[in-house]
Amino acid sequence: MPDAAALLDYDAEAEAYDATRGGVPRAGAAAAAVLGLLPPHARTLLDLGCGTGIVTARLTRPGLTVLGADASYGMASMAARRGVRAVLASAGRLPVRPASLDAVSAVWLLHLLRGPGTAAAVIAEAGRVLRPGGVFVTTVDKDAAHDVGSDIDALLAPHLTDAPADASPDVEEYAARAGLRPDRETRFTGHGQGRTPRGAAADLLAGRYASRIRPRGTTPHELAARLAALPGPDVARPEPAYRVRSFVRA
Repeated sequence: MPDAAALLDYDAEAEAYDATRGGVPRAGAAAAAVLGLLPPHARTLLDLGCGTGIVTARLTRPGLTVLGADASYGMASMAARRGVRAVLASAGRLPVRPASLDAVSAVWLLHLLRGPGTAAAVIAEAGRVLRPGGVFVTTVDKDAAHDVGSDIDALLAPHLTDAPADASPDVEEYAARAGLRPDRETRFTGHGQGRTPRGAAADLLAGRYASRIRPRGTTPHELAARLAALPGPDVARPEPAYRVRSFVRA
């Protein structure tokens, strides 16, 4: 996870992180989407913000060598326990030679980068380490994918942040600056990510929506209470569909 986000204590979250993010089903779907956007010639892949390695460990195919990088020691340690070759590194400053990799991936990373120019810097770094013809694969519009037209979405709508860091048009602009041109895209289901009112309230208070929600005219506790009071507090709303795009190094 990104060091610039300052949203959660990812070292402390590492042990329970996967259970709150859809676990293996969502990770498997994410990995399949990334692999589907990699060119056949790709032999090396760096997974930025690899977290616990639950996705990274599933980025497997014959002839592909995969490395993970994360700024959180707790997360990188969890990834290593999963058998992922993980390094402790900021996504914006990688210990990698220029033009040395065939592919770089970033799953559920860019939306967390709140500092000015941070997302652009991460994409520029991806461009730096890619060989000509190499591919950068990233999720975009991640938080927007959770807007499925539910009563939870309607309640939260007045409190959404104005400029998500992974907005697709912005990502495309940052990629162009880094010498990366748009290539392909796909979507995958966020298994287990259909939100319940009670779960959304707990996530809000735990800081899991810090990249998405800025309560206006109310407090987080008041907003959480309104969420928990919605009908069917433990009934999951529809699951999101996440968007993934690839960009090719010129």
